Amino acid sequence: MLADSGRALTPLLGADWSVPAGALEWSCRATAAHIAHDLLAYAGQLAALPDDGYLPLDLVVHPDATPAQALRAVAACGKLLCDAVAAAPSEARAWHWGPCDPEGFADMGTAEILLHTWDITRGLGAPWAMPGAACTAVLRRLFPEAPYREGDPASVLLWCTGRGELPDRPRRASWTWAAAVAD
Repeated sequence: MLADSGRALTPLLGADWSVPAGALEWSCRATAAHIAHDLLAYAGQLAALPDDGYLPLDLVVHPDATPAQALRAVAACGKLLCDAVAAAPSEARAWHWGPCDPEGFADMGTAEILLHTWDITRGLGAPWAMPGAACTAVLRRLFPEAPYREGDPASVLLWCTGRGELPDRPRRASWTWAAAVAD
């Protein structure tokens, strides 16, 4: 997903990244920094395996970082998450509102990349279609109640996260994903 996101966002580096990222209150640049932050947080959880909360750390992308530098931070943190997932045994558990396995952290990372790349491209006025297979994987794991068999997986993921509408279903005003596993 990182490569898909990079291909979508790199051509937009000359745009004004201070504009809101789609319907979010964050700017496009702040949204990229948020992606990096969450990817690093997920990697840290898998590296330390805390069972009672998030590690007391935060990634700060410098306020004067360019969009290109923010995207490099996203790529670096994505690599750290990939490495942490690959290194963790499948039975490993770390806290994310309950015990979460490496696959759950991988899917949350994928969701962050998918959704916020979509937000940024909307903010910058560029078309980008989220890959259907990645959306389906995220829906199956993080939104098991989602009607992902009823339509385009990207549209369903956008609906699940309050970013879109589905026929005969009210728009969601709040949502959460189910990453924790029952052991």
